[in-house]
Order: sequence, then C-alpha cells, then structure tokens
Amino acid sequence: MKNIKPFGPTIGRTRISNKFFKCLNNEFNEKSKSKKIDYSSKLASQIKKELKISEKFVKINLEKELKNHITKFLNNEKIKNIKEIKILNLWVVRQFKGEYNPIHYHEGDLSGVGYLTIPKDMTNNKMVKNKKIKTNGTIDFINGQKGFLSKSIYNVVPKLKELIIFPNYLLHTAYPFNINGERRSFSFNAKIILKK
Repeated sequence: MKNIKPFGPTIGRTRISNKFFKCLNNEFNEKSKSKKIDYSSKLASQIKKELKISEKFVKINLEKELKNHITKFLNNEKIKNIKEIKILNLWVVRQFKGEYNPIHYHEGDLSGVGYLTIPKDMTNNKMVKNKKIKTNGTIDFINGQKGFLSKSIYNVVPKLKELIIFPNYLLHTAYPFNINGERRSFSFNAKIILKK
C-alpha cells in the first residue's frame, strides 16, 4: 500500500491478489447472465451493465483482503485505533466505448475502485480538432480549486489488478474511451468504526 497526497485527502494505491481477481471476475461472469440483478439504476453512471455483488459472497470471498488493504491504508495515516471495518456494498462496472461515470462521491467513510479488465490501448489519444484527448478511460480525483502551488485534479491511468482507496467524499469521474472493448472495475464503500 502506497499512500499519496496529491492534494488535501489521501489516496492509497495497491494491488489485489490473483485469488481476489479471479474470484470476483468469475462471480461477475456467472451472475451477469441475469438481467434481473442489474445495479445501474442505483448508481450515478452513464453505464448500462453494473452488478451488485451479494453481501454473503463479499463476506466469504473478498472481505478479509479488502479489510487488510483498508487497515494498511489507515495505518499509513497513523490511524491505529480501529474497532471495526464494515464493507457496506460492492459492485462491478462494465464500461464500454462511449460510456462514462460523471463526477460523484460515495457513502460510508472510505471507498475504493479496482480494475478487473482493461482494453488494450484504451488510453491511446485520438486527435479531435487538432487537440489530443488525454483522459480516455482514465479516472480523475477532484478536490478544491486550482491555485498557485495547488493542484485540484489527480488523474490516474487504470492498471490491471490495481486497487485505489480514498475518502468517500472525494469527488471522482471515470472518462469514456473511444475503442472497442470492456473496462471492468469494482467499487466498494466501507464504514470505519474507531475505538473510543
């Protein structure tokens, strides 16, 4: 876990295990065959295929690793009086050409996004009226306003198996890309209860 401070709030970057990666991809592939469990209408996205992963599945297969990453993230911030970490929800997003996630924030205390599939050359720039698009398929984290010696946007190019943890209130957006292929990611929200 590497914690960075591109501006006020801290962002953690690490990698999920192969076991976590395969387990979540397999569950998504199995469950996504049913149209009854689409989660898109509950989220901010302009994306057609999103799936909430059941609490039972998360608890049995994913929770331990997520909690370990969250604990490392918090320990790096000198927060060690953790009583409990509750994973509130977890869902998978399938993003295709032209789809995007507008600027939004999450519930809970901490949120995360991890990458399960990334199309080859997703971030390749295409010229639009003599201007390169620098954000194809990337994610921006946004905080405050731009000023002298003050950045307000932190842009991340997604990497396979990368997990990014951030405060729930940190605004972020996932940009569209203009090639064929699927960008599959998962997101979660967590509540942190501290010892008194």
